[in-house]
Amino acid sequence: MKKVVYFIMFAVVGSFSGLYAQESATATATATVVAPIAITKSADMNFGNVAVSASTSGTVVLAPGGTRTVTGGATIPATTGTVNAAAFNITGEAGYTYSITLPSSITLNDGGVNTMTVDTFTSTPSGTGTLTAGAETVNVGATLNLAAAQASGTYSNTSDLTVTVNYN
Repeated sequence: MKKVVYFIMFAVVGSFSGLYAQESATATATATVVAPIAITKSADMNFGNVAVSASTSGTVVLAPGGTRTVTGGATIPATTGTVNAAAFNITGEAGYTYSITLPSSITLNDGGVNTMTVDTFTSTPSGTGTLTAGAETVNVGATLNLAAAQASGTYSNTSDLTVTVNYN
């Protein structure tokens, strides 16, 4: 009799465990699409009026804040001309950080055979920025390299001054 009772209990328990051999659960899949990062130019770079020695080369360093300093044979005449750091408006997802890539150098040309190099680009913010309220302005400065007795004239870039931004 005990054997019959044990057998019936084993059969009942075994049949219940078979009912629960397969279980299922569900999950939710989500994705968040962030606003694309964008960059637009709001001001061109302009080193203003500069003069150079007949015998000594020099540089004009334009800071991202728009101030200039000179080295070597470069000087700033009393008539300064228009002086601007380049400025770019960045837009995208609020609170996101992004990286800033600046050019290594560009060439300026007077429309003839005379050229100057612009290099050592710097920016504010430098390297990375944060899109506070979804926007930020990046100001870009650089160093203008003048040869001794650099020919007078108005020089403009022959290669693009390209600033690239990308979400981190």
